[in-house]
Amino acid sequence: MATIIPFKGIRYDTGKVDINEVITPPYDVIDESGQEYFYRKNPYNVIRLELGKKYPEDSDEDNRYTRAARYLREWLETGILKHDDKPSVYLYEQEFDVKGDKKIRSGFIAGVQANDYSKGEVLPHEETLPKHKADRLNLMKATLANFSPIFGLYADREHVIENALETAREIRQPDAEVTDSQGVINRLWVISDEKALALIKEKMSGEKIFIADGHHRYETAVNFSREMAAQGKQGYDFLMVCLVNLYNKGLVVFPTHRVVKNIADLDITRLLSELSTDFSVTELPAGTSLNEFTETLEAKGKSGPSFGVYAGGSKYYIITLSEPHKINSLTDSEHSERWKRLDVTILHTLILEKYLGIGSKQRADESNLIYVRDEEAAREFVDSGEAQLVFYMNATKVEEVTDIATGGEKMPQKSTFFYPKVITGLVMNDYEK
Repeated sequence: MATIIPFKGIRYDTGKVDINEVITPPYDVIDESGQEYFYRKNPYNVIRLELGKKYPEDSDEDNRYTRAARYLREWLETGILKHDDKPSVYLYEQEFDVKGDKKIRSGFIAGVQANDYSKGEVLPHEETLPKHKADRLNLMKATLANFSPIFGLYADREHVIENALETAREIRQPDAEVTDSQGVINRLWVISDEKALALIKEKMSGEKIFIADGHHRYETAVNFSREMAAQGKQGYDFLMVCLVNLYNKGLVVFPTHRVVKNIADLDITRLLSELSTDFSVTELPAGTSLNEFTETLEAKGKSGPSFGVYAGGSKYYIITLSEPHKINSLTDSEHSERWKRLDVTILHTLILEKYLGIGSKQRADESNLIYVRDEEAAREFVDSGEAQLVFYMNATKVEEVTDIATGGEKMPQKSTFFYPKVITGLVMNDYEK
């Protein structure tokens, strides 16, 4: 089962830099304008390590990866970054707001042995996009480090680990606290108490880890450790993971919506008519707000697979699968019933593939889809003319994630959005200490 490894994390010296100016969201949610923003924010911002700029004159000897390695080395030499003195795990707490309701999600960051999925210790729940893994592998090979934890889940109904971490923390102030660009308050405590570490390692040795966010980075870490082992180098077989209990009250999952583009001769009226074969199609009253639309979609989703459709003109539609029991005959026979009943499976197989020609290849290369978390941003793609329509989704349930992973299956890519994201820059790891 899961092997937990305390490590001597790298953290910013807050006497030399303002921690609020050097952290970022995960690299995969930072666009070009965001990258520029973080570059300008502070010369020691972690963006230079995690998602460096590309330049026309880049070469094999001087590129975003070699520059990241140089920055890491220089910042360690000058004390901007420092290793912690003892192997530790890191209690990580995020305080945030969801529709006016304050929540606190707590977990811990530790090293986890990066073994192939076939061992059954760490389980994926969704497919990955190949182009992202090459970039992350190049970064790890150049820097011999990883700068952002992936996000994993474990099951601890009795909250044994959380209680041990709380006891070890006692009442002391966080070792780092920062409010990120989403208004989320992030707090970090270094936990090096040997009794607590031993309990955590023992408890986790009997648990599986479900990857919630960071499949690309986990698979990259597995490949990285194989390459290093082939060179006779040991100690490169783990990566940082932020682990959160499935039973933590602050665990929140949001949907990721599908924005459709580049479909030739798309006629929304004809599409809705065709969808009525398998779905009940309802147009919402004129004047319905986006918030009312998504609330209606959420309510409909409680009784069966449902999707929202927006194609401009302030017209919103709700489509609901008419006869859910027919799903087994409408999709392939290679997957389990639980996989076939996922909202994202139904959307991909019964709508995107069947009526729009968006198959696995198009989803993987994103030639016809944009994956968007924010409801308003998704609508703006259509209103601006950049896209043709949006399929709004309901959130995947946590139990669906674990059921699929335990069964050895994978959801389509971008099936979940665990909120909030684990930020980059509070603690980092390098392998050559």
